[in-house]
Amino acid sequence: MTADRLGLPHLGFGAGLRSCHFSHILTHRPPVGFFEIITENFLGHGGYARHVLTEIAAAYPVVMHGVSLSIGSTDPLDLDYLSALRRLADGIGAEWVSDHVCWTGVRGLNTHDLLPLPLTEDALRHVVARIRVVQDLLERPLVLENPSTYLGFTASTMPEWEFLSRMAEDADCGLLLDVNNVYVSARNHDFDPRAYVSALPAERVVQLHLAGHTDRGTDVIDTHDRPVADPVWELYGFTTALLPEVSTLLEWDEHIPPFDDLLAELEKARRYAAARCHAG
Repeated sequence: MTADRLGLPHLGFGAGLRSCHFSHILTHRPPVGFFEIITENFLGHGGYARHVLTEIAAAYPVVMHGVSLSIGSTDPLDLDYLSALRRLADGIGAEWVSDHVCWTGVRGLNTHDLLPLPLTEDALRHVVARIRVVQDLLERPLVLENPSTYLGFTASTMPEWEFLSRMAEDADCGLLLDVNNVYVSARNHDFDPRAYVSALPAERVVQLHLAGHTDRGTDVIDTHDRPVADPVWELYGFTTALLPEVSTLLEWDEHIPPFDDLLAELEKARRYAAARCHAG
């Protein structure tokens, strides 16, 4: 039985939309289930990139993935940004809008990084309240991703999976489970990645992410610049057994290969998901 997932559709296996692949996609219409855009690449922009997005949105489902919402910041929510976000989502018929459980700056300064939150009751209440406001303004559910982390706060009082689970339930929002980020953070903080995945509310997980990382032995960096690592594939297989029929997206942002190489990685994801489904 498939979980409800906030009534949002199962889109299959998709790829991030990157400008180096525009021509290939428009010419060949590759067999992917959906595309995910980096929201900020298209906010307030016209020209060729927006033309391509319009063409692709007419042929494929599209989801939006942002990096600037800063849901955990103490700065006021940026209403101009949220208005632009809604216009773009409405204009392309986005299936959903996602961002990260993080903060990106304070006092108007943007670090252009996804900074971790203290996992406390106060931070949880703060984030939940802001999610509710965002969802009211967007008039659609917000889907939030677990970022990779490299340090924690001594003030934290709960594990990340408990924070995310309670956040999703209290704010009535969705989760984007980045399997690679779970693995990266698990290595950096020495916890069991399977326990993390198992603890999340299945009906709230709308989408999965896969990506490559750089393993430096003593630590792991989320780099999105290479194929998915074997231990992440193993964790993905475990995840899809628990969470069947969740849309899966492959991220690749540096040293981007030809689109056919992305298709090969997506085919690998299909095989892992199918094998786990049959095994269950």
